[in-house]
Amino acid sequence: MKIATYNVENLFDLKRSGHEYKEYIPNSYSQWNKKNYTIKLHNIAKVIFDINADIIGLQEIESEQALKDLRFELKRKGLYYQYHKIANYKHTTIKVAILSKIPFVYTHEIAVKSSYRYRNILEAKFKINNNELYVLVNHWKSKSGPESMRVVSAKKVLKRTEELGLDKNIIVLGDFNSHYEEDILFKRKRKHNDTDGITGINHILATKEHTKVSTQTTLPKGEFYNLWYDTNEENRYSYIYRGKKEALDNILISPSLVKSSGIHYKTNSIHSHKDKYLFSGKSINRWKMSRKKPRVHKGKGYSDHLAVIAEFVVN
Repeated sequence: MKIATYNVENLFDLKRSGHEYKEYIPNSYSQWNKKNYTIKLHNIAKVIFDINADIIGLQEIESEQALKDLRFELKRKGLYYQYHKIANYKHTTIKVAILSKIPFVYTHEIAVKSSYRYRNILEAKFKINNNELYVLVNHWKSKSGPESMRVVSAKKVLKRTEELGLDKNIIVLGDFNSHYEEDILFKRKRKHNDTDGITGINHILATKEHTKVSTQTTLPKGEFYNLWYDTNEENRYSYIYRGKKEALDNILISPSLVKSSGIHYKTNSIHSHKDKYLFSGKSINRWKMSRKKPRVHKGKGYSDHLAVIAEFVVN
């Protein structure tokens, strides 16, 4: 079973909602129009088609319409996701969503805070061969905000996983805007460290300093294992910022998924999707806009993130 997470970079529809970024106001000077929208849908669908995950969490989807149009484009290519959900209770500019070939037992939206600066988390429960599985799709505050904002989201994840039961099969994935060793990196960035060194990903979710995983690995109850530790260091990235590789997108698993029965993680399977067409030189082949303002869509490129994929064995 293949599970993935992908920040698709601003998939906006062509309806005016009043919440759009100015470059995505439909049919305006920026040329966010039917032609460019169609190209964007086609390009993102190509990436998702090539990954062919059973369950994929998505970030930066504007609306139900955008998700519907993406599903339709995927279906045209021959990949049908019968089950789908977007976290649309709150009118944030962009939202998280999930596509699945496997039916949901339920989906549930978790409000982080009432402020629009925080995006809701999307929870989906599955039952696979009598095994329960919970997937929580996240998109935490970007680095334009301090670490305390990401800690708020992490605490909400922890609270919810404690409610579910820390012995359950839980996958927490998405764009955390946090490196797998954020606690080390952000010490150099004073504008982010407003928490006395505490990070959401490493401290609140207890993903600190792990080694490669095996079916013999025993994690303390309440800790999450960051799957990035299960691949070589040079492969641990999903984003490139000013030539520097970063792992902003993560897949975390609960201790019960580190075993050899029921649903469990397939060791050495974590990787980012790195097909050649997703790169432009040493940079990621992101969606292109003119540098000069007003910024105009060029109708080329994919996303500024790479998808991250992990495989699981189902007994």
